[in-house]
Order: sequence, then structure tokens, then C-alpha cells
Amino acid sequence: MMKKHKRATVADLLAEKGKRQLTMLRVTSLEEAEAAERAGIDIVSVPPSLLGPVFREIAPTPFAIPGLEYGDHVSAEDYLRAAFAALKVGGDAVYCAASLQTIRRLRDEGIPVCGHLGLIPSKATWTGGFRAVGKTAASAAEIWRQTKALEEAGAFAAEIEVVPGDVAAVISSNTSMLMISMGAGSGCDAQYLFADDVLGANRDHYPRHAKVYRNFAAEHDRLQRERIAAFTEFAEDVRTGAYPEKRHCVGIDEAELKIFLDRLAGETGKR
Repeated sequence: MMKKHKRATVADLLAEKGKRQLTMLRVTSLEEAEAAERAGIDIVSVPPSLLGPVFREIAPTPFAIPGLEYGDHVSAEDYLRAAFAALKVGGDAVYCAASLQTIRRLRDEGIPVCGHLGLIPSKATWTGGFRAVGKTAASAAEIWRQTKALEEAGAFAAEIEVVPGDVAAVISSNTSMLMISMGAGSGCDAQYLFADDVLGANRDHYPRHAKVYRNFAAEHDRLQRERIAAFTEFAEDVRTGAYPEKRHCVGIDEAELKIFLDRLAGETGKR
């Protein structure tokens, strides 16, 4: 009998609000998804293309939120089609930073939506670029207004990014949505980091909120050096005749070889 795994539902996650901090990672490969499963990560953000039978075979329990990236879709109908497709292949909810009207449309069809507040990379030009948001009373009040609007539109959760922890904590305690902190302190309901940052695989700037637990970039460099060395040795072996050796080749019985050579000679006239 196939082993059954319990995967959290939206209701399960909302029941944890205010009780414990959930964990969330952005994973972009099956290897990372499997690692998240084995590590007991509660929620994963994934590219929709990663979902499917293989994904759910190796990561059956994390609540998966595929991102409907802003700009990849235009109309509410576009988002709706993409959301249904993502849920059909293993998603549990969708991330959407589109308009409130689009989020309402998704929610009207019963699709769980995670919105975005604070620093929204796709809309950062409106808040001054890639910088903290909510550091003034007016800015904090605007995030609160957007929170209530997102809640009213039907989102069940929201990522709140690079907002002062005191502001994010107050907002989290005054909304029914699951608030997912990315650099917004521990007063929210979940802590969210990118796997690339956790693994130290990112060669660019690390954001202030990132915590690096390993140095995969150095390991990748080491593996690349080994890869180049192995390829170089192979090429040299081919040039010098060191490869292939007899042990790398398939043999043939001498009697069978003689029969073949005689037949070939009969056809070609060459011996």
C-alpha cells in the first residue's frame, strides 16, 4: 500500500498563527525540494515549472506556493489559468503581486492567494528602489492600509519584506492573514529565506536579512576546477592513446571474429 503523507492545508497554517514560527524557503531545484522535505521545512516557494509528480514524490509534505511572477501574466484570466495549472500539478496556493481585482478573482474561484507587502521587487520603483519600507509613520500607515486591502480582497497570507520588525509585528497581530517575514523580524507568523542565501550559493550581494549557513559557492568553484582537470586529462589520454584501454572495450571470441572477417573479405575483396 502506498504510504500517505499529511500535507498542511490553508486552514492548518492559519490555525498556527500566533502559536509558533513557521519556516519557509525559496527552492528552485528538486535537490533543494528534497532537502527541504527532509529538514522539515513547513512551506516552500517554488517556480511553477518545478511542480509535478516527481516534485511531490520527493517532497510530499511541504505546503508549496508557486509564484505567478508579475509581468509573466497580464489579465486576471491569465492569472486564473496559471493558478489552476499550478494547483493541478501539486501547488497548494499561489503567490500573486498583481492588483487587488486579480486577487479577488482568484479568491472568488477558491484559489488560496499569498500577496506581498513592504518592499515588492517588481514594484520597488514606487518605494524608492531596493530599500526598507515602513521606516516613517506615513510609510508604516500605508503598509497597514495595504494589509487591510489585501485581507479584504481575500488573500490568506502575505509576504512582508524588509519592514521594521516593530511595525511588522503590530500589523501581524492585527490581521487574520498569515504574515510571512522576509527581513521583517520575528513578530510575524513565518520566517522566509532563499535557499541560495542559506546555502551560500549566491555570488552577488547578500541582503541584510539573509543568514548564510554553508559555502556552496566555494564548493562549486572547487568542483569546477575538478571538472576542468578531469576533462583535460581525458583529452590528453585520447591524444596519447592512453584511452581507451583494452578493459574499456567489448571483446569478441576469436573464432567469431575470423568468421566475420572472412565474410567481410568475401564482400569487399580485401583480406
